[in-house]
Amino acid sequence: MAYAATNPKQQAHELINRLSTGQASAAVIFINAMLDPVDRAIANAPFEDEEISEEETRAVAASKAWLKDHEPIPNEDVLAEFGLTAEDFERMGQAPLEPEPRHLGQ
Repeated sequence: MAYAATNPKQQAHELINRLSTGQASAAVIFINAMLDPVDRAIANAPFEDEEISEEETRAVAASKAWLKDHEPIPNEDVLAEFGLTAEDFERMGQAPLEPEPRHLGQ
């Protein structure tokens, strides 16, 4: 069936109506990605925008080796070492940071 290119939105509606439920689900994901600026920026971002140093590479290798013989440490346990709860952590992520103090001569 040929469509007139004069109204692309109408053409899109007609094509979507012909899709199966599974195809429509995939189309919704695609359309949402097109409309969401964050998703679009992530999709268009370079794979890696800065070089990984040798020190970082060694740290990643060491952490992977450690995990071979140890269980991961739950975030709640790490927070507890600092006297924090998951709720404290969440609240900290939402609250604006205090401005850095300015030093004389800056």
